[in-house]
Amino acid sequence: MILADKIIRLRKMNGWSQEELAEKMNVSRQAVSKWEAAQTTPDLEKILRLGDLFGVSTDYLLKDEIENEQFTDSSLEKTGRCVTMEEANAYLEHRGWASWRIAAATFLCILAPIWLLMMGAVSQKPNSGMTDEFAVFFGLAVMFVFAAAAVAVYIYVGAKNGDYKYLEEENFELAYGVAGMVKDKQKKFRDTYVRSNIIGTCLCILAPVLLFIGSITKDEVAMVFFLSLMMVVAGVGVMFFIVAGVRWASMERLLQVGEFSEKGRKQSKLADSIGTAYWLVATAVYLGWSFMTNNWETTWIVWPVAGVLFAALMAVLNVVADKKED
Repeated sequence: MILADKIIRLRKMNGWSQEELAEKMNVSRQAVSKWEAAQTTPDLEKILRLGDLFGVSTDYLLKDEIENEQFTDSSLEKTGRCVTMEEANAYLEHRGWASWRIAAATFLCILAPIWLLMMGAVSQKPNSGMTDEFAVFFGLAVMFVFAAAAVAVYIYVGAKNGDYKYLEEENFELAYGVAGMVKDKQKKFRDTYVRSNIIGTCLCILAPVLLFIGSITKDEVAMVFFLSLMMVVAGVGVMFFIVAGVRWASMERLLQVGEFSEKGRKQSKLADSIGTAYWLVATAVYLGWSFMTNNWETTWIVWPVAGVLFAALMAVLNVVADKKED
């Protein structure tokens, strides 16, 4: 049996398409197609990688006279557990359940500062009957209640996710038919995913318009009201992103594609490290500027600017990482 036939056989044994094998090997689908058609032969580095990926010896791949698979001693360790159809369906259902709760908790975090802003603005009105101390106390109390509720939801969802921790921490394979089932669900969900991202993007882009309207009124309470309304609209947009994103990510995790592929995991670790450092610096800039100028009604602009710059930074990092892979 020649190498081309062995690659086809091993790929099908693992339930992978040519596209999936290509992604795991960090090559194009056309390259895999040519290997399987015996039009080209992978170089030695790729053959070693194939042996490691399939859990077979290089002798089996290179010697035509060896017909039966020769699995390496570490193949079982690399393969890990097998995810059944029942487990996959339960995981997808769980992540659908979790997506709404994660979105709701995030929405609570966005709403939390609104009460402090509104109370502060109202207390500045003549004859409001409200002292600055009471406004700050009440606003902070409500803000902390909202924050505590959000944290409680995050912890609860995290605890419920414990049964599926192995999908994040262990190597796993999908049982026969599971990959097809997940791909079918992903195909059906694609339109909803795209639509949710469009709605979320439009809401986040249009939300600042409310702030511009508030600035026209020249009334402090009205400005704070429109600022709060802007945060609500942006929060709803974020909810669309989260609900659709969590469900989509659960399917990609099972299929081990996108950010959950080997290449994606490497990029994700780099992005997490850079992201942590970036937002710590942004927070330091915001607090330093705010305390030095005591101009808190202006310094909030740090966050939308930081968000735009962060998106640009991540895009540049992805381009650089792709070039390195090439």
